[in-house]
Amino acid sequence: MERNVQISLPVRTVFGTLVAVFFLAGCGRTAELEHAYSFESRVHSFEEKQENGFFEPFAADLSVADDSQDDGTELTAQAAAVFGLDGGEALFSRNAFERMNPASTTKVMTAIVALKYGTLSDLVTVTEDAVITEAGSSMAGVKPKDVISLEDLLYGLLIPSGNDAANAIAVHVGGSIEGFVDMMNEEAARLGATGTHFANANGLTDPDHYTTAYDLYLMFHEALTYEEFRTIIGAGAHTAIYKDGEGTEKTSTWTVGNYYMNGKKETPEGLTVFGGKTGTTMAAGYCLIMGSRTEDGKEFASVIMDADSRDALYEDMTKIITKIVK
Repeated sequence: MERNVQISLPVRTVFGTLVAVFFLAGCGRTAELEHAYSFESRVHSFEEKQENGFFEPFAADLSVADDSQDDGTELTAQAAAVFGLDGGEALFSRNAFERMNPASTTKVMTAIVALKYGTLSDLVTVTEDAVITEAGSSMAGVKPKDVISLEDLLYGLLIPSGNDAANAIAVHVGGSIEGFVDMMNEEAARLGATGTHFANANGLTDPDHYTTAYDLYLMFHEALTYEEFRTIIGAGAHTAIYKDGEGTEKTSTWTVGNYYMNGKKETPEGLTVFGGKTGTTMAAGYCLIMGSRTEDGKEFASVIMDADSRDALYEDMTKIITKIVK
């Protein structure tokens, strides 16, 4: 992952690099190299300087984090961080690169792949893969043979955190759950989420299913580039109207569970929470990736992973997002 740093390339450095390349190539035998460096193909990037003489780096709008931004705030969570969505250093970072179980925060990536490769107006026929028998599993309530739009399934994925909706989306977009998970892992690699590996589309516990607080931020940052994602996570409730296998109309209404958005928890003064995704399992504890906005419109992503309880999750989150307005 490229970090949010600026790189100055003096002429001497460039010249030295070219000389080194020349000799390492065997006194000019670049034709023998399979991936020979071509200065001509890169020279335009050297010329694209900003007014201050520095180059605009790759992924300049991404934040940089390390544990030097941990000020010792007392939290129950095992990992936590606050990132500016327009780049710069993290405001707070604790264990941001530790691999952990993400629970249903996984569904941020499920949504990314669905929005990138699916069509919202598609009518999806739910398959038997949507049947999940794990005790306590969060569900949207869709059943095999139901016919529902991909857009409504995304609401069912992100508002009630439906594991059934996740599997229905996976089969429709990826051809199978396994195929869709491959797409999720490919997308994670493209985003530079090097501490992430997915084994399913819903976040149910699996030893080969993990991510980091920083990688969750990368995924959330990407997901917010889709306007539909912003719309869905910002909804207080959604009613889906669809049909069962016999063509009978069904209605499901889902309401947001984020405590800041449903009024169960007061948002720190000067901030507005515009959406997020929770996740909870025995293995993962209580997790939340969330977006908030200051009064002047600046946006931030904050992450809590493996808090002790639901109340502790929001207490921890309040402590770290308060740093935005201090």
